[in-house]
Amino acid sequence: MIEATHILKSFGTVEVLKGVDFRASAGEVVAIMGASGAGKSTLLQILGTLLTPDSGSLIIDGTDVLALRGNALAAFRGRRIGFVFQAHHLLPEFTALENVMIPALIGGTGTREARRQADDLLHLVGLGGRATHKPSELSGGEQQRVAIARALINSPAILFADEPTGNLDTRTKDEIHQLLLDVRKEKGQTVVVVTHDAGLAQLCDRTCFLEDGAWK
Repeated sequence: MIEATHILKSFGTVEVLKGVDFRASAGEVVAIMGASGAGKSTLLQILGTLLTPDSGSLIIDGTDVLALRGNALAAFRGRRIGFVFQAHHLLPEFTALENVMIPALIGGTGTREARRQADDLLHLVGLGGRATHKPSELSGGEQQRVAIARALINSPAILFADEPTGNLDTRTKDEIHQLLLDVRKEKGQTVVVVTHDAGLAQLCDRTCFLEDGAWK
């Protein structure tokens, strides 16, 4: 599903990624761990097509994504990739249901179908009874569940998560960890998660350790 080869990335004179290779199979859950500054989030952003490497190749689901530009890249990202970040990035003026619907509407799905899909996903993440609540009326864990549902609305092939439980208490972390695994079981997505949480890493199929821009 993901095949990245010899990924190099520098910011100014700082070499952040030093020829990193990465592969993930369809339906696999992979954790990327390492100290702060090791290059984990930079690698995740490159794999997720949010950042362009200085050199290297990146094939996602058979597509050479580094050859895509502009609207073509944005369309591929919208169809094939979902993102969950430490900060929920929910729009405060919209309800949970509306927040989940937005990527589907942007992608051209009709309002009625987008509403149906969003409602199904909110039930999947355990928030069927909170659809009409705005983010300020939801707990941190509930907001993250909405963010996961939003990331899944366009049925992406890959879900990228960057410290998805970094701001949550222990009990809520455990619930979100299990939810990510349940999502893989239910939807079949490949999941790549950057985390400092050893508990989450232990639940994944495989864990990779990054140190100073290279695999340890």
